[in-house]
Amino acid sequence: ETKFGSQMVDPTLAEMGKNLNEAMKMLEDSQRYIQRITTTKQYGQDMVSILQLVQNLMHGEEEEESSQACRLQNVGEQGHMALLGHSLAAYISILDKERLRKLTTRILSDTTLWLCRLFRYENGSAYYHEDDREGLLKICRLVIHTCYEDYTVEGFNVLCTKQPVIYISSAARTGLGQALCNQLGLPLSCMCHVPCNTMFGSQHQMDVALLDRLIKDDVECGKLPLLLVANAGTPGAGHTDKLGRLKELCEQYKMWLHVEGVNLATLALGYVSSSVLAATKCDSMTLTLGSWLGLPAVPAVTLYKHEDPSLSLAAGLTSSQPVEKLRALPLWLSLQYLGHDGIVERIKHASQLHFIFVKVEDELSSPVVVFKFFQNLIGVSDCEVTSVHSFTCASSLQLGEQLAQLVPASGIDVVELEDEGTCVRFSPLMTSAVLGTEIQDVDQLVDCLKMKIPVLTSTLQLREEFEQEVRRTVGLLYIEDLSWPGLGIVRYIFHDGKNDDNQEKELEKINTELLKKLNELESDLTFSLGPEFGGQKNCIYIGMVTEDLDVLELVETIAATGREIEENSRLLENMTEVVRKGIQEAQLQLQKANEERLLEEGLLRQIPVVGSVLNWFSPFQASPKGRTFNLTAGSLESTESTYVSKAQGTGTTPPPTPTSSLTKQRHSGQKIFKRGFRNSDAFSETSSVSHCDDLEKMAQRPPTLSPGQEQRPLETLKRELM
Repeated sequence: ETKFGSQMVDPTLAEMGKNLNEAMKMLEDSQRYIQRITTTKQYGQDMVSILQLVQNLMHGEEEEESSQACRLQNVGEQGHMALLGHSLAAYISILDKERLRKLTTRILSDTTLWLCRLFRYENGSAYYHEDDREGLLKICRLVIHTCYEDYTVEGFNVLCTKQPVIYISSAARTGLGQALCNQLGLPLSCMCHVPCNTMFGSQHQMDVALLDRLIKDDVECGKLPLLLVANAGTPGAGHTDKLGRLKELCEQYKMWLHVEGVNLATLALGYVSSSVLAATKCDSMTLTLGSWLGLPAVPAVTLYKHEDPSLSLAAGLTSSQPVEKLRALPLWLSLQYLGHDGIVERIKHASQLHFIFVKVEDELSSPVVVFKFFQNLIGVSDCEVTSVHSFTCASSLQLGEQLAQLVPASGIDVVELEDEGTCVRFSPLMTSAVLGTEIQDVDQLVDCLKMKIPVLTSTLQLREEFEQEVRRTVGLLYIEDLSWPGLGIVRYIFHDGKNDDNQEKELEKINTELLKKLNELESDLTFSLGPEFGGQKNCIYIGMVTEDLDVLELVETIAATGREIEENSRLLENMTEVVRKGIQEAQLQLQKANEERLLEEGLLRQIPVVGSVLNWFSPFQASPKGRTFNLTAGSLESTESTYVSKAQGTGTTPPPTPTSSLTKQRHSGQKIFKRGFRNSDAFSETSSVSHCDDLEKMAQRPPTLSPGQEQRPLETLKRELM
C-alpha cells in the first residue's frame, strides 16, 4: 500500500492523494489491485514521486516551511470531496453506456433538486459551467431561439428584421457586454448600458425609470428588447437592483430577466430581505457556490425556467452526452458532505462577520462593506479639493494593501468605483469560507483600522506645512505628486546651479547617500525611493507620519544632511585634484633631484663596478633629501625637519568635517522629529540662554534670505528654534 503522508511535505496534497488512492482501491477489484502492484514491472515513476514532482512545481524551490504557508487555505475535507469529484468523473466516464447514463441522470437530478430547494427557486433546471459568464451566454442563446422562431433555420439573417437589444447595468462586471456580443456574434450596438441612480436610491442601483424610457425608444426604432441582466449584489459595492420593479418592467415588454451577484447566497438563510427575495421570481440566476462555500474547482450553476427542452438543447443548456452531465459530480459530493445545515451555517457565518464589522443593519441589504479614507472639505479651495481627493484615493489604496497584509484572513481587497474612486472592500460572503475567516480576524481588522486612520489624518494635515517648509529652504526642491499617500517628496539640489553633464550623476549620488543617512536615524518615519513604477528619479519619498511630527526639524535635518554629504563630496574631489597635482610635482622634483645627484657624485660613480670600488675607497657623504606631501596645504615639503627632530610635524590643522548642527540632546530611547523635543527637559538652561543670545544677535542684523523667502519675526524664530 502506498503511503502518501510519509513523504509528502504539503499536507493538503498528501491528503488528496491518499483519498484518491483509497477511492481507486474501493472502485476496483481489490484482489486485482494487489496483484497488479506486486507483479507488474514499474517502467515509469511511482505515484508518490509524481505527486512530489507536482508539489515542487507548485511551490518552486522554496523551503518546507514556506511551501506549507503558501498552500491553499482552509481546504478541509469538503474541499477534498470537490477535488475528488473531478478524478471520479474521469473514472466514471469509462463505464458502459447504460450504467453511465443511469448514474449521470441520478447525479444531475439530485444536484438540481437540492439547489432549487436551497435557494428557493421552484421547478427550475440547472446548467453547470466552469466560466461564470458561460451560463448567461447560453441563456442569451435560449432567448434568441425563443424570440426568433426561424433562427434555427435562417440564423443571423432573421436578426436583421428586428435588431435584438440586451440591457445591462453600468455597474456590471467590466467587459461583460463586450464578451456577450463577441460570443454571440452580435454588434456592440445590440448592447445597452443602463445608468445607475444619481438622485434617488443607491448610486449603484439601476435607474428603472431611465430603463423604461430606453426600452420605449428601442421599440419605437423597431428593435426587439431581448434580455435584462440585473444584479443582486454589484461586483464593486454589492448593492441590489430593484428586482421587483425590474421584473414588472420585463413582463410588460416580454423580456427575459437574469440575475447574478453575491447577495443571492442569502436566499439559503431563514430570513431574506425583500429586495433579494424578489430574485426567486426571475427567469434565470447564476450561483457561484465555490466562493460562497469555500469549495475549490466546483462549477458555477445557472438555474433557469423554460418549458421547451428542444430549445434548451439547441442553446446548449442541456446535452445528450452523459459525460457532460458529470460536471455536477464535484458539487454533488460537496453538497452531500456539507448537508443542508452545513451550507446554511457557512453563509450565516459570513453574514455575521459583516454585521460585526459594520455594527448596524445595512439599509441596502448588502453583505459587502465598501469604505475609503475621507476628509472634510468644507472651506477648501477647488485646487485643494483635487489634491485632497487624489491623496484620499492613494491613501485608500495603501490602507487596503496594509490591512490585507496585516490581517490576511479578512479577505480585504481594493476596488475602483466609478464615482467614489479607490475604495477598500470587505466581502465575507466571497472570501470567508475560502480563507476561514473568524470573529477574531474581524476584531483584529477593526483594531488595525482604528490604528491607521489617525495616521492618515495627521499625514494629510501636515502635507501643506511640509511643502511650505521645503519651498522656503535653500537646497531643497519640493516634488508634487498627488498620487503619493505619504507626507511628501523632496529632492536635494546643488547650490551653484551648474548644468553640466556630470551634475545628474552627482545629484543621484548625493540623494542616494542622503536616503541612506536618513534611514540610519532613529525615527519613526519611512524614507524610500518611491513606488517601483512611475516614481520620480533622485527623490526622497517620505511616508505617513503621526500628529506629533516636528516638520521644521525634519526639513532642516534633510537640508543639513544633504549639505554635509555635498561638502564631503566636494572636499574629496578637491583633495583628489590636489593629490593629482602633488604627484606630478613630486615626479618633477624627483627627476630634478636625480640630475643634481648625478652632478654631485660624478659620472664614474654611476658605472656599476667602478662606482662600487670608488665608493669603497672614497665614500660619498650626502645628506638625505626626502619629500613629504601635505594634504592640508596641498604642497610638497622637505623631510629635513623630520630627520632633525626625529618626529613628523603635524603641519596646519585640517578643517573640521562638516556635520549637522541639529543634533539635539534627547532622553534615552526617544525618537527624533518629535515636536515635544523642542521644549523638553533635555535642553539645559545654559543652552536655552545661548539660543536666546544668538537670536538677539540675529535680530541686530538683517538675515540673509533666499529669493522668495519671507523674513520671520524674532519671537517666531525663538519659538521655532527653542
